[in-house]
Amino acid sequence: MTAADPSATCSGALRPVQSGDGIVVRIRPFNGRLRRAQADGIASLAAAHGNGMLDLTSDGCIQIRGVSDQSYAPLIQGLGHMSLLDADGDIEARRNVLVTPLWQTGGETEMLARLLTEAISQPNAPATPCTFGFAVDTGRAPVLQAASADIRLERDAGGGLILVADGSDKGKLVTAENIISEALALAQWFLDNRSDHMQMADLLRDGAALPPDHFVPRQSQTYVPEPGYTPLGAMVGLAFGQLPVETLASLAKQGGLRLTPWRMMLVESARELPDVDGLITDPTDPLLRITACTGAPVCARGLAQTRPIARALAPHLKPEQTMHVSGCELGCAHPKPSPLAIVATPEGLDLIREGRAGDPPDTSARSVQEVIEAL
Repeated sequence: MTAADPSATCSGALRPVQSGDGIVVRIRPFNGRLRRAQADGIASLAAAHGNGMLDLTSDGCIQIRGVSDQSYAPLIQGLGHMSLLDADGDIEARRNVLVTPLWQTGGETEMLARLLTEAISQPNAPATPCTFGFAVDTGRAPVLQAASADIRLERDAGGGLILVADGSDKGKLVTAENIISEALALAQWFLDNRSDHMQMADLLRDGAALPPDHFVPRQSQTYVPEPGYTPLGAMVGLAFGQLPVETLASLAKQGGLRLTPWRMMLVESARELPDVDGLITDPTDPLLRITACTGAPVCARGLAQTRPIARALAPHLKPEQTMHVSGCELGCAHPKPSPLAIVATPEGLDLIREGRAGDPPDTSARSVQEVIEAL
């Protein structure tokens, strides 16, 4: 199997996409977790069949870069041996399940994530768009509200389970016994009402009214992800979510790895922060507050090398500022509005405040130095 059309907006291991540095193979770990052997195996496969670079994505996946048409088949065979593939591409496209990395082994969150994964993998599951996703965020307090998802499994302030349609500040009271069937029913409601909408929040924003049983107020997220220790292990960051295979192999020696939508990994059971090159362990590092796509020349659409721009701008960010640097107006690395967005154009850099990469700029055709002065 060769790479999918470069214009494809969805990708996976079974339906990869072509980029400027070769085929990109996106792996969606089940429950967002890689066993030590799986993480080490991905590092070995990426070294043998890719260009040795990996990406963490905002939907909790890991991508192998630089795969060729010739190396794709043995790579997929290796991933299959490690139980990292779905039965087919249709199931893979539906299995967009983001899981809080703070789940307890044997706890309810782990169980619900597994049951949801099984349910949406069935042939009769709602045929949601490949951009449509679920978030299992059923810890005591939500941690994934800033991450992209269309249907959210959360808890209300009293600890009860609620089902939330993205874009609504209220949810439906459910139980552990019916939350999965209710989630599928809400996905089907979206399909029945969506017209040409691809995301739940856009449908609600355009006036669609949820069923009347969505009346339970949501909690507001107060959790701020940052590197450091947690009761489950050590959280470590990676600038722009990029890491070489050597870094992944070194982390695999520390413990199992849980992926996050924050360009961070949770190293299970780690009692001290790993001393590995390329990791961000300082929660004040400004690179943690910058999202940057791969940019040119890796992305064919990219009009500038985004990550050198991001590194140049990082020291000049104010403590409360966050930024998205995009190589074009699509803003793939951060589709939501950002307090600051820097977008490469044929004429220079656009600066957008409180908006998306494709929004009208506040100022245009600026150099890096002019952007620094504007910050």
